[in-house]
Amino acid sequence: MRNVWTIARREFAAYFVSPIAYAVAVIFFLILGLFFNYVDLPQQAYYATVADVFSRVTTISLFIAPALTMRLIAEERRSRTLELLLTAPIRDSELILGKFLAGLGFYLVLVALASIYPLILFAFGNPDPRLLITGYIGVVLFGAALIALGTLASTLSQNQILAFFAGFGMVLALMLVGAPARVAGPQMGEVLRALAINSHLADFQMGILDTRHVVYFLSLTVAALFLATRVLEGRRWSG
Repeated sequence: MRNVWTIARREFAAYFVSPIAYAVAVIFFLILGLFFNYVDLPQQAYYATVADVFSRVTTISLFIAPALTMRLIAEERRSRTLELLLTAPIRDSELILGKFLAGLGFYLVLVALASIYPLILFAFGNPDPRLLITGYIGVVLFGAALIALGTLASTLSQNQILAFFAGFGMVLALMLVGAPARVAGPQMGEVLRALAINSHLADFQMGILDTRHVVYFLSLTVAALFLATRVLEGRRWSG
């Protein structure tokens, strides 16, 4: 695990000297602030308002996560430093996990700083802390899955722009997979709805902690990191 934390610390620190990371952070807070400004707090029920805030955070994350992860492996390939990493005494899984933890760490920093928005809602009612807790659990699990998918996408290309669109495309595919559920028949429709990533978010935002949703996001995260490791292993053996 020492190698994992070394890589994670190095990559996490790199975010704070990266203009792309600061640009992503500015865009994140600007869009979230604009959305929050249009919520008429005194006239809306607390539960609906909090769910709305978390819904907007996850929507923005669809674009933020691929932007945070597009450079993780792609930049190493472009600058020819990936070959040096692959010859170092570290496992491919350690490299992928370290990169993932760095991206997730910076994402969590953004989410933590954005806590000001739901906390403002305490001034407009008597909120249920459970709603905030489950909402944040959903945001973190959703973000972890997106960061893992973005890490996978970053292993597929040395072009950061292509890595961004690949990561965004993966998430978009998981969102749209449930669209034909109504016309696919009862059994197949149930499978498609279970695969759709957006169908696992609503309960968190409404204060419901369902272990099925937790397992889904954790499984998606592990699967994406496993595939990223396999892709990296393929590049090692292909030279």
